[in-house]
Amino acid sequence: VAKDLGLQLPALRDRGVRILDNGRTQYFSLHGKTGYLVTAERIDREQLCESVQQCVLQCETLVEGEM
Repeated sequence: VAKDLGLQLPALRDRGVRILDNGRTQYFSLHGKTGYLVTAERIDREQLCESVQQCVLQCETLVEGEM
């Protein structure tokens, strides 16, 4: 995520970059030392998408301040 946004790792913390999921469970987060998007919670496909063939989890990256 840091590389995609063109930010150095300290800038991720300084700008308050966060990952927001749709729903109550936070499935993704940013790894503080690498800037990688990682899974923060176990993802159970059968529970989340039992009635659909293609399972998609959406999330947003929120960056405070100007880019």
